[in-house]
Amino acid sequence: MLNWAQQFSIFLFLDSNEYALSHGRYECLLAMGAIQTPENPGDGFLFTNNQSARGQGDWLFGHVNYDAKNLLESRLNTTVPRYLGFPDYYFFCPETVCYLERGADHLVVETYRDATDDLFLYLMQATAAAPDVLPQPIDFTQRVSRDAYLQTIARLKDHIRNGDCYEINYCCEGYAEDVTIHPEHVFQRLNDRSPAPFAAHYKLQHLYMMCASPERFLWKNGSRLISQPIKGTARRMQDATDDATARSALRNSIKEQAENIMIVDLVRNDLARSCVPGSVSVEELFGIYTFPQVHQMISTVAGTLQDSFTGADAFRLAFPMGSMTGAPKIKVMELIDHYESCARELFSGTVGYISPEGDFDFNVVIRSLFYNERSRYLSYRTGGAITYDSDPSLEWEEMRLKAWALERVFQP
Repeated sequence: MLNWAQQFSIFLFLDSNEYALSHGRYECLLAMGAIQTPENPGDGFLFTNNQSARGQGDWLFGHVNYDAKNLLESRLNTTVPRYLGFPDYYFFCPETVCYLERGADHLVVETYRDATDDLFLYLMQATAAAPDVLPQPIDFTQRVSRDAYLQTIARLKDHIRNGDCYEINYCCEGYAEDVTIHPEHVFQRLNDRSPAPFAAHYKLQHLYMMCASPERFLWKNGSRLISQPIKGTARRMQDATDDATARSALRNSIKEQAENIMIVDLVRNDLARSCVPGSVSVEELFGIYTFPQVHQMISTVAGTLQDSFTGADAFRLAFPMGSMTGAPKIKVMELIDHYESCARELFSGTVGYISPEGDFDFNVVIRSLFYNERSRYLSYRTGGAITYDSDPSLEWEEMRLKAWALERVFQP
């Protein structure tokens, strides 16, 4: 499916990698091509309550940058450089959508093309992707040195000590210039090595994202809303006994629980802005989920959307996701703009779909690689939550652990 999609100037592939998730309808979806519309339907999704403006009755796929926060909150302004060029938001009504529903044994193809049967046969007969060959190993440059990172963490802890905030997500960039990659091969390598329940491969003309995200931002089914913030990470161990010990230590870590519950409270507040009073609840607190490189602490917050609010309202009122900001949200976003050295763009933003019925599912764009084919610029961002009890050296090690999972894609 992905190899066949390369002919289009835009596509979005979403893959759950067969994780047994408690929510979600699709095993995978692929949206290809774009039906021409007089205006970007994303305008309606982000800024109006007009259902027809945001494409009600048809599929929409696309993204919202983290930096779109500046459009939704007048107090915010990002002045640091942008190196990739992703637009703040973009949604497209696809020419063709292919999907596998969870538990189903057949592929569904919906298309504006005339001959659906011919398209299905063509898709099924398309050749597999080219061999997994990379031109050369890539060495990434860290935009922030270890010493500078430790100094910044000390300043952020001063803000916490002074009462400006109580948790802040701080991230750093690794980048490589003047490199040529095959994005579909890179995504396949990343997905093979780090399969994740919210994996995604996105092409928007000359811009690419290769994503191995384990985190859901917001899911809507009818009036039901679900958000599943992640806070808490532990490295996987090769020895089974050591791995079980690491998993148990994460589950019982007072520091990791404190980080997680701060964000759970923030997400509860975000959902309460659009949900029926009293309907917001924590379905799971401190759940431990195991992935190929790490164990993660994930909580699930649910609520019932008020009749007077749309799904677009719920999205706007919860964006950006608390797990990638900290709390209180507005203040920490101001600090992020001050202390981070370049704009996040699509990192810690979201990609996803809106169904013809108006339901949707959006991930959190983390554990991702980004590539501008024109400028030949490749980058990633990693980081973590900083609290009063954070050890700067351990935070550096956690950040580098997350980076290693991305850098190893380019090693033999």
